Amino acid sequence: MDDRYMKEAIKQAKKAYGINEVPIGCVIVYREKIIARAYNKRNTKKNTLAHAEILAIDKASKALGDWRLEECTMYITLEPCQMCAGAIVQARVKKVVIGSMNPKAGCAGSILNLLQMEEFNHQVEIEKGVMEEECSNLLKTFFKELRENKK
Repeated sequence: MDDRYMKEAIKQAKKAYGINEVPIGCVIVYREKIIARAYNKRNTKKNTLAHAEILAIDKASKALGDWRLEECTMYITLEPCQMCAGAIVQARVKKVVIGSMNPKAGCAGSILNLLQMEEFNHQVEIEKGVMEEECSNLLKTFFKELRENKK
């Protein structure tokens, strides 16, 4: 089941790749139905907040008519940053399924684990490594091409 939804997140990441955005994709599932899909649009929108997770949370909240996403699972191709991890906690997302971890900026266990801090009033279930190789390779290829194009 997780692979099915992660494949949908990867489709979103590939859309980002296609417009020269960092290829990160996200889907949010409620009662086994995808209610939000998004991909990175930070450069396109010229907006720091236009991360896949933030855009997906906005769409999911509109779909449910509530800011609380307590029964939702988020599938994300890359471990969330501190901004997105904070938004995930604030939205009360039940579970996050992560493709690839992010040792440079990840806040679901790599640098910090904002999703499971006991001090917060909400903790998020985490599942890591779903379709990790495919998620990781997409990012590696993107950044390799970016470096080669800058030469």
